[in-house]
Amino acid sequence: MSDPADLTVAAAGAALRAGELSAVDLLGAVERRAGVTEAHLHAYLSLDREGSRRSAETADTELASGRDRGPLHGIPMALKDNMCTRGVETTCASRILAGYVPPYDATVVRRLRAAGAVIVGKTNLDEFAMGSSTENSAYGATRNPWSTDRVPGGSSGGSAAVVSAGSAFAALGSDTGGSIRQPASLSGVVGVKPTYGLVSRYGLVAFASSLDQIGPLARTVGDAATVLAAVAGHDPLDATSYRSEVPPFTAALDGGVTGVRIGVVAELLGDAIAEPVRAALRSTVAALEEAGAHVVEVSLPSFDYALSAYYLIAPAEASANLARFDGVRYGLRIAGATTEEMMARTRAEGFGPEVTRRILLGTYALSAGYYDAFYGQAQRVRTLVRCDFAAAYEKVDVLVSPTSPTTAFAVGEKSADPVAMYYSDVCTIPSNLSGDPALSLPVGLDGAGLPIGFQVMAPALGEAVMFRVAAAVEQLVAFTDRPALATSEVVLP
Repeated sequence: MSDPADLTVAAAGAALRAGELSAVDLLGAVERRAGVTEAHLHAYLSLDREGSRRSAETADTELASGRDRGPLHGIPMALKDNMCTRGVETTCASRILAGYVPPYDATVVRRLRAAGAVIVGKTNLDEFAMGSSTENSAYGATRNPWSTDRVPGGSSGGSAAVVSAGSAFAALGSDTGGSIRQPASLSGVVGVKPTYGLVSRYGLVAFASSLDQIGPLARTVGDAATVLAAVAGHDPLDATSYRSEVPPFTAALDGGVTGVRIGVVAELLGDAIAEPVRAALRSTVAALEEAGAHVVEVSLPSFDYALSAYYLIAPAEASANLARFDGVRYGLRIAGATTEEMMARTRAEGFGPEVTRRILLGTYALSAGYYDAFYGQAQRVRTLVRCDFAAAYEKVDVLVSPTSPTTAFAVGEKSADPVAMYYSDVCTIPSNLSGDPALSLPVGLDGAGLPIGFQVMAPALGEAVMFRVAAAVEQLVAFTDRPALATSEVVLP
């Protein structure tokens, strides 16, 4: 057998049940891979070696006794470090939370444990999930496994990188404006933002509460669907949680696209999208049409304003959510002569420049005299985005577009230009504003050998048709490339 770290979740699960591998074997494989790749990627912030070993041994004992918890039983997975994990440091890649160890598990973590998954460790991210490159971490940037001079995307860049490199079989990330799908695109893996409310946010350290959503990153569409099925469902601890049964989206994977109506978003086809990305979109759409789908071009005019609206709404919510980090209750505390001075010094030294920028922007947008002109107007644009989506879904079953306007850019290339960095999310932000599900999967490589992502969007609770189309794309395109770094034998300078 080849290196077990290169298996999919489905293949690893089959090997476990056939007695060809144990959960301890799988854990050892990803730990060995991490031992090679981490010096070059810095994708993990922490590895829970003792806890993961206990979980793997327990999984082997349970499977041997006939107790099978399902397809994730014994599968090593990673968590973005903005999800509370009992007994494991949770920092949000921020100095202000250094040393914080939660006394409880986030609901998604609890559900993964109940499914028998083995939690390998916590992955790097842009501080408080604010960024598109994973360069904003207080603990150092993460690199892309396809080319270590490139970014992996953000803010879930660490989760995307470990799945791409093979130091985890799957991972969870969070998506506020594209933070699962954009790194999935740049790192050559599958990433899913589910319908808002389908997955509990309890225990997710909040960035923008009306936009945040947890979702999976995996190497195949089927694996992503399996992970999502394990963590989705109503949670009474989350007031925004969807209260009905979760739609059976995993059953739709083999449905094909015959008769499916697919809309190509016209506003995401312009010159601002790199030509290799547009070419990959065209060839993928042509393959879908040849496979029996009905393809039309669809205009959603509000998309031209979605980016601006997002960068008022998200910072406004962040300014309120991050007010709790004041040096009083937990995390960093910098001494001061008065309480006010202590709070000011703690926040000034604890938050990095991007978080500070967004807090200031959000506070300004919410301030007296500017609320209606900025935050209120942005919410009206958000309504237009929802209306455009609703009108489009009366004509088509799914919408498709590039996931990112470019492939992975160089480390440091956009760090000094926040607007250029923000534009990295232009294709993904609309689905966050509407609350609808969206998925990215790799469909090819550009001339530099970097992955290109293809985005499938669907109406609220339309995960079944979204996965159906994505699975068909996966089969039609047959993208099997892996980064050179994803081999245990690789030796880099």
